[in-house]
Amino acid sequence: MKSNHFNRRQFSVRAGLALSGVATLSSAQAAPDAQAVLAASDAIRNPGQPFRVTVTLTEFEKGVQIETSTLTSYSRTLDSGGQFSSLLRFVQPARDAGKLMLKNGNDMWFFDPATKASVRLSPQQRLLGQASNGDVVTVNFAKDYQATVAAEESVQDGERKTRKAYKLALTAATPDATYATIDLWVDADSHAPLKARFNAESGRLLKTAYYRRFQQQLGAERPTETVIIDGVNTGSVTLVRMTEYAARNIPATWFTRDYMARFQPE
Repeated sequence: MKSNHFNRRQFSVRAGLALSGVATLSSAQAAPDAQAVLAASDAIRNPGQPFRVTVTLTEFEKGVQIETSTLTSYSRTLDSGGQFSSLLRFVQPARDAGKLMLKNGNDMWFFDPATKASVRLSPQQRLLGQASNGDVVTVNFAKDYQATVAAEESVQDGERKTRKAYKLALTAATPDATYATIDLWVDADSHAPLKARFNAESGRLLKTAYYRRFQQQLGAERPTETVIIDGVNTGSVTLVRMTEYAARNIPATWFTRDYMARFQPE
């Protein structure tokens, strides 16, 4: 167990990362094409070419770091449908090194090289802290959700800056979707993702995410950190950090269950 401290105040829902200046879109305003805005936001989160990235997840409880995990993710869009496939290799901790996780269409698998066994996973299963399996694979929301513009609002982003934003209400449109509904706030001008609330089918809030630390990566300013806060216990926080982006020519054959046993790291 580590004792590194995390500034919960900066990300606590109670400490001010909440909506302000709410202004529902009136009928006099011309609402933007919600699905186009969502697709533009996806393009900021995700490179449009096959790529590799290092994903580090760090779990905090009441400001204290308790666990961390590092994976290397390889992603590319499917030949049909435009959704991403992802193959993730566990790097740290040492007990998990070499294990694999695959997301391809409706299928999600976990592979342990020690046993040579592959097990079907659910995207909703937790991987570490508040991050589920579906949170660490690359996803185009516009392919799995139907969007409507719910409001135009002022919102504080992950850097505690007030931004004019569109609030998009996303409803799952395919069985691939990890969550029943998502409330997503995107910058009204750039369409950069700012904040998301992920909800269960009952409407219960599962978690809140803030996208931050935008950096130039593979041709666009992309969020390189996501702060995920539990929907009930706001002291339970998971930080997802994306580093070492690199374009990579990834063959489609990597994204099959059979290939997992033959995968060789770089």
